[in-house]
Amino acid sequence: MTAPQLRGALTAWTVIDGLFFFLGAVGAAWLVWLTIDELVHHGIRYGWLILVIWLLVAYLLLPRIHTMLALIYLPDYFIGRARLYDGLLGDPVNLALRGSEDQVHTAMVRAGWVRADELGFRSGLRIVTSTLRRASYPQAPVSPAFLFGRMQDFTYQQEVNATPARRHHVRFWQAPRGWRLPGGASVDWIGSGSYDRGVGLSLFTLQITHKIASNTDVERDHILRTLRAADPVAQVEVISNFSTGYHSHTGGGDAIQTDGDLPIVDLSGLEAAPIVDRNGPSNRVHRPPTMYIAYLLTLLRGVVAVATALSALSVAPAVPDLGWWVAAVTFGGIAYLVLAHLAFSGRPLARLVILTLSVVGALVALFGGHHVDDHEGTVWLANLMLDIGILLSLSAGDVRAFQLRIAAARRAARRSARRLVTR
Repeated sequence: MTAPQLRGALTAWTVIDGLFFFLGAVGAAWLVWLTIDELVHHGIRYGWLILVIWLLVAYLLLPRIHTMLALIYLPDYFIGRARLYDGLLGDPVNLALRGSEDQVHTAMVRAGWVRADELGFRSGLRIVTSTLRRASYPQAPVSPAFLFGRMQDFTYQQEVNATPARRHHVRFWQAPRGWRLPGGASVDWIGSGSYDRGVGLSLFTLQITHKIASNTDVERDHILRTLRAADPVAQVEVISNFSTGYHSHTGGGDAIQTDGDLPIVDLSGLEAAPIVDRNGPSNRVHRPPTMYIAYLLTLLRGVVAVATALSALSVAPAVPDLGWWVAAVTFGGIAYLVLAHLAFSGRPLARLVILTLSVVGALVALFGGHHVDDHEGTVWLANLMLDIGILLSLSAGDVRAFQLRIAAARRAARRSARRLVTR
């Protein structure tokens, strides 16, 4: 789960999700220790495990640790900084707007900005390949950031030198109804703009990420210039010293500095263009990439479980009621396939069952460890890695958010059906 999502109401589901999230962190740490142990045990000929250790630490262990720690040391109220997925502080809030969503889209398009694609498998793969090939991708997706406990509503960007490695970008969040800025000013949208100057490693998670330019005021002023040049009717009001000018760091370890001024752009007098598509691309992910990973791992887990059981039966000297054993193993494999499909469709109970089976499988492996020198140890390690992988992916916050959206949509559909029946 993300740190903002974990701060929600303490219900039975959130407690259960929090428990599995913690167990996922424990599983990731255990897998890192096992990998280091294998590297030490086998020496230099297993040097490729160093890459595995980095992947496990950077993308599994450290983000979970930061998420849990952020719940303790970061406040839940507005402090003028966006939050990253793992709870770390992101870019500063440096822009606010007044106006409708259509007016914001119209103003940004006229100013030469391009709306970013939604983040998914295809767009994620395309931005990686485009960055490596230095190819243009004007609609490249932007990583999620959180404000008011939710991800940005949409993002706009301007590519530089025809490569997604360098770009201007600004995230927008709609302000909650009745919410006011510290000091009392009322706005409709909050923006956080920064300039991606290249690609590098995050200081706090060691992940590959975009690195931003330190002076975020330069990007803020660039956004203002493009808006005012395209629409002179737009009025700008500046709240001086909105936040104390500071030198700090983002969750990626990038140094940032700002004078603390917050400009408010009034677009309420702008005539919105009818061509603006309110349902266009955005960072609202319908089914997150993590859900696809969990689905694939669960399918593999079922196949490996069946193969492991059949392999054990084949070497057994004599197994009474062999037919029943084979039927039970086959039924177990089919059950995994059904559970994987139900969880992929957003069924929370199926997800809970798979998570429970994965925890049980990991605990069984804990009390029956092997080295990977033999066939039995290799099978044991494959089962263990799949169980921990499922635990990590299905306990992720974007998977839980996806299931919450599916549940809300189904409740709305049932209410609509009932209203139609009662008419």
